[in-house]
Amino acid sequence: MPIFTTHDGTRLAYRVEGQGDPLICLPGGPMRAAEYLGDLGGLAATRRLILLDLRGTGDSAAPADEGTYRVDRQVADVEALRAHLGLERMDLLSHSAGGLLAQLYAAAHPGRLRRLLMVTPNATALGLPATPAHRLAAARLRQHTVPGFDAAVAAYERILAGEDEDDALWDRAMPVFYGRWDENARADVEAGARQQNEKAAAAYSGPGAFDPPATREALRAVTAEVLVLAGEFDGNPPPVLAEEIAAVFPRGAVAVQPGAAHFPFLDDPAWFAARAERFLAEGLE
Repeated sequence: MPIFTTHDGTRLAYRVEGQGDPLICLPGGPMRAAEYLGDLGGLAATRRLILLDLRGTGDSAAPADEGTYRVDRQVADVEALRAHLGLERMDLLSHSAGGLLAQLYAAAHPGRLRRLLMVTPNATALGLPATPAHRLAAARLRQHTVPGFDAAVAAYERILAGEDEDDALWDRAMPVFYGRWDENARADVEAGARQQNEKAAAAYSGPGAFDPPATREALRAVTAEVLVLAGEFDGNPPPVLAEEIAAVFPRGAVAVQPGAAHFPFLDDPAWFAARAERFLAEGLE
């Protein structure tokens, strides 16, 4: 696995999948090893995926200063990777909580992006967090229609009401995060526990990480085309919030993947890969 040294001497790893023009990929979790992204539904057939293990995850080293797990302090790691790869401008993909890092990177280095694809992004950095109402409304879209799904929604209701320390509830709620609760979804849930650095995840959005007004103002300088890809059944963000996220960028747009939830590259890999490639190759329609 390739290794590079970032600004503070921490050695970071990335995995390379596929052939073609490079696409730097930032995982979610937060702070989950990039392994779970796989080949992004087959996108590696047309793109050379550069899948970064954030500091302290996967094959990347833990930093000497654990304060650098905070997301705003990891912006310099993304910039160091761009420089390491010798890219003047880059295409960037993020998933879920990785969207926070992508947004802060875009604000800090607006001229370094060619195209930005944010897949089901968290947007707390923009002052646009998904609310419990957003999340529950999305979960209820499939209530009474999918066998066994009502129990998952009931568990999720209790979590959103404050019972979020109950691991058994989380286990029952997991189907709401996937458009298809199949073998691949179950395997992803099982892998998630071993792939996440919990200490780093707790620090990722810690105090001082975000200044939404300043970030939104800085993003006005982004000339890159930006696509926010939302899932029809996702509550973080739901499509209506994805529209607000896209509107922050001068050249932003939304695509909604039918039947998908928070992991669209698992829910319908072919649809996801085709839509992502069309944006990366042709830009916004």
